[in-house]
Amino acid sequence: MAFGQPRIEYKTNSQMRIMHEAGLVLSRALDAAVAAAVPGVTTKHLDDVFAAVLNEAGAKSNFFGYHGFPATICTSVNEEVVHGIPGGRVLEDGDIISIDGGAIVNGWHSDSARTVIVGTADPEDQRLSDVTRAAMWRGIAALATGKHVGDIGAAIDDYVSSVPGKPLGILEDYVGHGIGSEMHMPPDVLNYRTSHRGPKIRPGLCLAIEPMLVRGGIETAVLEDDWTVVTTDGKRSCQWEHSVAVHEKGIWVLSAPDGGAEHLVPLGVTPVPIP
Repeated sequence: MAFGQPRIEYKTNSQMRIMHEAGLVLSRALDAAVAAAVPGVTTKHLDDVFAAVLNEAGAKSNFFGYHGFPATICTSVNEEVVHGIPGGRVLEDGDIISIDGGAIVNGWHSDSARTVIVGTADPEDQRLSDVTRAAMWRGIAALATGKHVGDIGAAIDDYVSSVPGKPLGILEDYVGHGIGSEMHMPPDVLNYRTSHRGPKIRPGLCLAIEPMLVRGGIETAVLEDDWTVVTTDGKRSCQWEHSVAVHEKGIWVLSAPDGGAEHLVPLGVTPVPIP
């Protein structure tokens, strides 16, 4: 018996424009949380700062209550990879923290993550963040120029593999995803090269592209809180993420105020606003 692929939700231009509104709110909330990530503050404080921006904009969090998640952002510090729960942990000088959040406007979702190095940066942590961020943008550029979703992971993998210096690991247990009327939807967006090409890239496709890199091995474990994912070797990790829309004229980064132009134009891709 043959089974079909999970159904992908293709958005209209008007729906993608609402997703961009959600992405702009999210970008402002992440700006505030990133600015607040200084030595001596708790991760709960970052959550409060983020939530205040959403509340002021009249947007909803798509993280809070998701399968019981108790906060509006994930704060993953040092060896924590993803899904860290904000709380009483005090940020220290030299910590590396990934802040992952989302917003809903009129039922349409956005999702984005940034990594911050608190205070004084370890050069290897800075390299980890820089490479992860650059890999994300190469994955986004591949969405604009590729034919299949698998081209995104291939571009990310090829870039990370080409970076000189000590090799960085690409996590395989956690990947990007479709986004739209829900936060997590088909298709999966792998961050590494495989023989599976994935679905065709076509207008109406919206994806959250989110490479996660580590300074050590790619094995992970989930802590007793049933959320926080950590590297089993205790090495530090990093995550960057944007939500991106494909339309008939090109692509537009939904969670970036300029649609991603600053980072995509140098890669030969000019983002086009949604018609």
